[in-house]
Amino acid sequence: MVVIYVLCGGFSGITRGMGAVDSIVNFALSIIPSNLVLPGLFLVGCLLSFAMGTSMGTVAALMPIGIGIAEKSGVSLALVSGVVVGSAMFGDNLSFISDTTIAATRTQNIKNIEKFKANAIMVLPAFILTIAWLLFQGGSGAIELGTYNLFYTAPYILVIVLSLMGLNVAVVLGLGIALSVVIGVINGSFTLLGSFAVLHEGIMGMEDMAVIAVIVGGIVELMRAYGGIDFLLYNLTKTTKTKKGAELSIAGLVSLLDLAMTNNTISIIAAGSIARDISQEYDIAPQRVASLLDIFASAFNGLAPYAGQLLVAGGMAGIAPASIMPYNVYCILMLVFGLLSIITGVPNYNKKVKTK
Repeated sequence: MVVIYVLCGGFSGITRGMGAVDSIVNFALSIIPSNLVLPGLFLVGCLLSFAMGTSMGTVAALMPIGIGIAEKSGVSLALVSGVVVGSAMFGDNLSFISDTTIAATRTQNIKNIEKFKANAIMVLPAFILTIAWLLFQGGSGAIELGTYNLFYTAPYILVIVLSLMGLNVAVVLGLGIALSVVIGVINGSFTLLGSFAVLHEGIMGMEDMAVIAVIVGGIVELMRAYGGIDFLLYNLTKTTKTKKGAELSIAGLVSLLDLAMTNNTISIIAAGSIARDISQEYDIAPQRVASLLDIFASAFNGLAPYAGQLLVAGGMAGIAPASIMPYNVYCILMLVFGLLSIITGVPNYNKKVKTK
């Protein structure tokens, strides 16, 4: 997990350094009709966060554009901020290279593609209804665009395609980094030697997460050795009689941890081992467990007014983070359809996937 976090940081840093982020944002915005700026902004954010795998990076990149849209179209800053944060959590939840995806799949010992298939089915209605809701929220106006070059987005396309093919995530990220370095040298963003400095900066951005993952992993094993895991399992499942009850226990555990720590990745890592034990006892498919962990942790992280995403968005827009919460419709719908998935058992997996 630490190695993958390091590679994710390097990939994020090198793609930003060679202009891929600006290109993908400016291209997407260039094809949005002026009367569909809010649904378009949401789609751009979903595309960017899915490609980058980071919600904070998406919020930082799109909020200045969102603020400009609010000023020109007359829609409220809280609404635009909710659109940006919701789209950021889309990729944080679904991206193949998101730290939450890595944490969820590694703790359940499954491949990213298996979790993606189950997760996408669960949140697709939330995605569709969010776009439908935004269509009726008004807002129109021209968006000031920068330049873009579609060739610069090739590393994102490569990573997504190879991930869909089921390749190992470390190999996928390594190839993505290599292609980004080549493009950056060609377009003059940096020299070959200079690319190492850009990679280093990106890796340092994930250093804390890698260290915390190691520490939390150690703490969880100490809890297991001293009986803490058994204690939690007993108290979480003592009134549980069904698979649905077990899934609700998993969702409740990761949600409480995220609200306490405001870090969805660490919440998933901390809850992952316990969730795996519960799933084995109640025969829950690991891809469902990984999806539930990621959905509930990401949704609450996008709604907590003291979490990083709303704090950054509120700070940039100059409004109270709590005022954004009602407008983050996508995260609210994630919770709704996550619960509906538990109640209905859809998607249903009778056979567990082959683990790594």
